Amino acid sequence: MANEEHLDILKQGVEVWNQWRKEHTVIRPDLSSADLSSVDLTGAILSKTDLNLADFRAANLTGAKLINANLSHATLRDTILSEADFTQADLSSADLRSANLSGAKLNGADLSSANLSEAYLYRANLSSANLSGAKLNGADFHQAYLYRANLSSTDLRAANLTGADLSSTDLSGKNFKGMDLGRADLSSANLSGANLSETNLSSTDLRAANLTGADLSSADLSGRNFEGVDLSRADLRSANLSGADLRSANLSRAKLSGTDLSRTDLSGRNFKGIDLSRANLSEAKLNGANLSFANLNGAILKGTILSEAILRSANLSGAKLNGADFRSANLTGADLSSADLRAANLTGAKLSRATLVRTNFVEATLTNCNIYGIAAWSVKLEGAMQNNLIITPLDEPTITVDNLKIAQFIYLLLNNAEIREVIDTIARKAVLILGRFTPERKAVLDALREALRTQGYLPILFDFDKPSSRDLTETVSTLAHLARFIIADLTEPSSLPKELEAIIPTLAVPVQPLLEGSTRPYAMFKDYWKYQWVLEVYRYDGLEELLASLTEQVIEPAERKAKELAKLRAQEFEKQ
Repeated sequence: MANEEHLDILKQGVEVWNQWRKEHTVIRPDLSSADLSSVDLTGAILSKTDLNLADFRAANLTGAKLINANLSHATLRDTILSEADFTQADLSSADLRSANLSGAKLNGADLSSANLSEAYLYRANLSSANLSGAKLNGADFHQAYLYRANLSSTDLRAANLTGADLSSTDLSGKNFKGMDLGRADLSSANLSGANLSETNLSSTDLRAANLTGADLSSADLSGRNFEGVDLSRADLRSANLSGADLRSANLSRAKLSGTDLSRTDLSGRNFKGIDLSRANLSEAKLNGANLSFANLNGAILKGTILSEAILRSANLSGAKLNGADFRSANLTGADLSSADLRAANLTGAKLSRATLVRTNFVEATLTNCNIYGIAAWSVKLEGAMQNNLIITPLDEPTITVDNLKIAQFIYLLLNNAEIREVIDTIARKAVLILGRFTPERKAVLDALREALRTQGYLPILFDFDKPSSRDLTETVSTLAHLARFIIADLTEPSSLPKELEAIIPTLAVPVQPLLEGSTRPYAMFKDYWKYQWVLEVYRYDGLEELLASLTEQVIEPAERKAKELAKLRAQEFEKQ
């Protein structure tokens, strides 16, 4: 209970009370449990006063001095406490709901288990204050000073911390999801394990902060300075870090899939095995970085600098690498399938054992690249610069080619005797058979194929009636280039005239026409007689006659013509 004498003096007014305090400095006033609601105590000196359980509801204590005062369990609801000095005061379990504490000094104060719901603490000084277990729902800490404050067991989700100074404060494990921490000072703060997902951190100072294991997914961290920040094991998935300074930040084992890292400087960093799938690294600096075994599937690296970067066995499938700089980069064993490398610069890059399936190299620079052991299928190379592509391993004499698509083929020819034998067999024994697979003609063509096989030839039978996703003219032309001679069945020719038109005028390969019965060849065929490699039409009556005369009337004339053409080519070569 309050000391009645002390209470009577206070009731005489602040001026009388303050004078009495100055004259009796040794006395510690006892106003415990006093009812001081709605009293004007502006500027009152209440330092070292026992105000335990006192009721200050709706009172005005603006500028009052309450240094080392005991206000535990006191009621200060709706009280005006702006500019009041509560340094080292005991406010444990006090009711401060909706209190106005703007500019108040609460440094070192004990506010444990206090209720500060909806309290206004604009620019209040709470440095080293104990707020453990305090209720802060809706509390406004805008630009408040909370340096090294104890916030353990507090729920800050509904508090306003914009512009607050939380430097060197222990905020480990706190839930800040979706909160506005813009312009807050979190330098050197312990935010390990904190939930900062979807949090507004614009203009927030995070220098030297500990964010190990923190959840920063979808957070806006663009342009932030992460000097000395520990982001190891942090969840930064889908966060915006564009333009952030990460040069000295620790990102080991951080989760970065879907993260916006555009225009960041990550040169020389160790990202071995990191997951950067779907991340945006456009115009980032990754020169000299170690990205071995990294997952960059679907990542965006447009205009990214990756010169001298190590990307051994990295997954870059589906990545957008338009205009990226890979000069002297190590992409050994990397997966670049379906990657877009249009206008990329790969001068001097190591691409040995890389997977290049449906890779787009349109207008890319592929000069002095090591491409030994690549797997290249359906690669787009229109307008690409392909010079001095090395197809041999480092420990063998250097062999270069100027075409990525044929590099694998050339290497196989040089190093595989069986392949060379196959090529030689095709050149000497392949016979292209052209015709229609209508029911009437199928028996003839099948029998012709079997007869050629018995004589050691390699028949290639092309069916014009079967549908194909590939252009027919291109297919027939390719097969014709492989053939020693061509047998063309002009009976019921259908689309055969079009295919012969693509072959005969441009390719000097013997063509032996066949025609069953007494029908005349199609009208345009007469235009081909001017080509010396087109033989006379052999007419036959029925399959039996064709097979009986195959060697004499078909194979031998075609072979003679093939040898004649080979001799002419040799003579022309000698003249050059």
